[in-house]
Amino acid sequence: MRTAPIASLLATLLAGCAPTPLDPPWRLGEAPPIVNASVETFVTTDPTVDADDPALWADPADPSRAVMFGTDKTDGLYVHNLDGSVRQFLPSGPLNNVDTRPGFVIDGRPQLLVAATNDGRLGINLYLFDPATLETRDWGFVPTDMGEPYGSCMGKLGDEYLLIANNKLGDIKQWRLRAGASGPEVTMMGIRKLGGQLEGCVVDDMAGVLYVGEEDVGVWRFPLDPAQGTQAMPVAKVDGVRITADVEGMTILQDGANRYLIVSSQGDSTFNIFRIAQGSETYVGRFAVDDSAAIDRVTATDGVDAFSGPIGPFPEGAVAMHDDRDGAGPQQNFKIVDWRDIRAALKLPPR
Repeated sequence: MRTAPIASLLATLLAGCAPTPLDPPWRLGEAPPIVNASVETFVTTDPTVDADDPALWADPADPSRAVMFGTDKTDGLYVHNLDGSVRQFLPSGPLNNVDTRPGFVIDGRPQLLVAATNDGRLGINLYLFDPATLETRDWGFVPTDMGEPYGSCMGKLGDEYLLIANNKLGDIKQWRLRAGASGPEVTMMGIRKLGGQLEGCVVDDMAGVLYVGEEDVGVWRFPLDPAQGTQAMPVAKVDGVRITADVEGMTILQDGANRYLIVSSQGDSTFNIFRIAQGSETYVGRFAVDDSAAIDRVTATDGVDAFSGPIGPFPEGAVAMHDDRDGAGPQQNFKIVDWRDIRAALKLPPR
């Protein structure tokens, strides 16, 4: 009987222990607290949705009236009901990040302003969502003049609405936005620079802070008003323990008196949470979204968004995130997790 070489036997043993392609990397090390998704999206008209980034909205007067915007990196913008079904689709081309701000007045009526980076047209698509009808329409386009605008977010500084875009070269541009006679009008407000590839960003309107993710390096913050400085301050680094490259989506959630920055760690399919207080960010834990009886786990997550307060079936808030594979199928989608489950899993303080 021939004996296999030691190297061959070792390779066979290691192959037998290797994770399957669907196993999230955190299964190989210390597992974070686990939560399950309550809702997932499904698009019946496209078996290969190339999802990326979500944005949640609910009517403050009636939180049962709620939607979620979701970008498709190939085709356009989906608007989902909070049961995951498709409410509307706008075929805008390859979209990446999406963000919203309420109260944008057009023709004397407040609208929800929706902005999404368009990788094909090299700019930002703008939409208006009517809270009265729950319908979304195209409003205009803003060229960014920075090559491919890889990531984007929105903010408010006083009464001013802001657009922010970044790219793979580390450039960050910021504009003031207003409604002109024939559509959007923008004014350059400032330019910032980081060393590497960027994507995720989020604005803390209350604190006047812009957070930006440098994918292989970590999370940075800037004063939202460039007149107050353009020096980047470190928040968290990619260390392979808490955050595993790439840094992707970022969002902010207000839970009673507590305020949190949530950062997606694509390399190990987890979400890091930092408490924002007294001008600084303190790490409080991370979580992952695993299989439940009805909904599969979240892997290689990209965009993430949180809604503070009641929205749809979630009485105290929700977190939506991208999932790169819906079970064994080819379609990517979005999952929604009840904030109460995350708070309980991480033993965070009550509201």
